Amino acid sequence: MDTTTIMSWQVFKAKLQQHPELTLQFQYAADKWVDASYHITEIKQAPIVSVDCGGKMNGWTEIIMQLWEPAENGSDTAMPVHKALSIIELVGKTLPLNPLGQVKIEFGNSQFDTRQMYPGEIVVEGTNLVVTLNPDITQCKAIGRGQSCGTAANDENCCEPSAAEVKPKIQLKNLAVADPCCVPGAGCC
Repeated sequence: MDTTTIMSWQVFKAKLQQHPELTLQFQYAADKWVDASYHITEIKQAPIVSVDCGGKMNGWTEIIMQLWEPAENGSDTAMPVHKALSIIELVGKTLPLNPLGQVKIEFGNSQFDTRQMYPGEIVVEGTNLVVTLNPDITQCKAIGRGQSCGTAANDENCCEPSAAEVKPKIQLKNLAVADPCCVPGAGCC
């Protein structure tokens, strides 16, 4: 990624384990915080397999932690890190999570469309462990490999069908007009 460093699950978990006594806070935009009453509702493991515009198959795993704000705020203090770790351990007993999986935090509320974001900076601020969330971005993997976007060696564009995929055009004939090859005995039938 250009502006976002992707964090692995093992690194994310290790950062939490360093500060079990702190309170876990998430900042999803400038001066915008996930409400202190949030819950970790689920942790998903998503194996991704894709083929990019350069024709290369790609594969990776995403570990997605979903945060939810209840309609009624039930707490003025956010979840302690040790409670988040206990949820992570509970999930891990049923679903072994890939330690090299890319971490994403899924969150949304009435003012912020639900989306998956990358954990960025994780810092201690007083009694809080603050996870800054960075937006996901689209990218062209072919360009990332040094190829031009979707251009093959034969100069075909990825968004256009290749010569092999182009169907030949059919020429229609008006059979009502006499055609010298289609007369009895001409051998065309």
